[in-house]
Amino acid sequence: MKRSCSRKSTKTGVRSNKSNHHCLKCGQSFKTSVHFKRHKLVHSGERPHGCPECGKRFITLSELKVHLRVHSGEKPYHCSECGKSFAQSGSFSNHRRLHRNEKRHHCPECNKGFQQLIDLRIHQRIHTGEKPYMCSQCWKAFTTSGALRVHLRTHTGEKPYECKECGKTFCQLGGLKVHRRVHSGERPYVCSVCEKRFKGHANLITHKRIHTGEKPYRCTSCHKGEKHHHCTECGKAFTHLYLLRSHQRAHSDERPYSCAECGKCFRRSFDLKMHLNTHSEARPHLCSQCGKSFRRAAELRIHLRVHTGEKPYPCSVCGMGFKQTSQLKVHERTHTGERPFPCTDCGKTFKDKRSLLTHQRVHHK
Repeated sequence: MKRSCSRKSTKTGVRSNKSNHHCLKCGQSFKTSVHFKRHKLVHSGERPHGCPECGKRFITLSELKVHLRVHSGEKPYHCSECGKSFAQSGSFSNHRRLHRNEKRHHCPECNKGFQQLIDLRIHQRIHTGEKPYMCSQCWKAFTTSGALRVHLRTHTGEKPYECKECGKTFCQLGGLKVHRRVHSGERPYVCSVCEKRFKGHANLITHKRIHTGEKPYRCTSCHKGEKHHHCTECGKAFTHLYLLRSHQRAHSDERPYSCAECGKCFRRSFDLKMHLNTHSEARPHLCSQCGKSFRRAAELRIHLRVHTGEKPYPCSVCGMGFKQTSQLKVHERTHTGERPFPCTDCGKTFKDKRSLLTHQRVHHK
């Protein structure tokens, strides 16, 4: 009978001690030593379970099992509302809240709502400035363990996400997803003003400043972004000296960047980089309409306008639309009267370089 009472009191003692294990690093408490030991691995960086496919490591075996679905493509959790599938039950639960628009956890500082309590706790570190995860290499601190993991790759050089098309590797999955759009030609982010499309959300935000006139980055020296650097030949002004030097090559005909394959020279390193594609036989960007292939995703996007009839660049004077900005610039000269291409033999001027080259054949016959 005494033995029975002893067991009962032991069980009662365990139940009453709800938070017996406290983490000195971040202050979190845990009911069991198992959970506490698992949590300590977050701070130590130890990850005993490795993926046999890509080498990525995890704190728990269950996390590894979920990760393996990335390679297998398995998504066992299906949403009955929209048919979308998920590899993790947590992601599935969060997704279902989107249909219910449920955000149960609110920040007491700014009232922002969150679906999960953990997301709220991470968000609150913005207000408190708390950064509990520190890099042992450079002592830089982070608000989340995930951010620390990604940062550690800057020291190790690890880039676990590889593009199957070209072999380029990335330290973050998000970087790989954006890169894949180079091959697919996908541009999911659309400008609501001019309908120009972009691969990344950051690119769209930067582009929108063209329409809004927003200039969020102020020069600490002049506070304006003034164009202090003037070309002595034509008077054109530039904000940076390197832009002026690049421009001056148009007057001097200096072409310091030469192609090792054919010897052709260019004013800018970017132009040489684009030219090198002409020597490569690879044309990875395929038109789904006619099967024509292109070396660059930009060339495919321009070509697709042949099929869609899209002309996203309208003239501000007469409203005429064009497929490319270069075509619009040439057209605008019919309104301004500008003829920037002079013939060195007779002095006659032309609106575009092609017309000048055609005319010069008269002198060189």
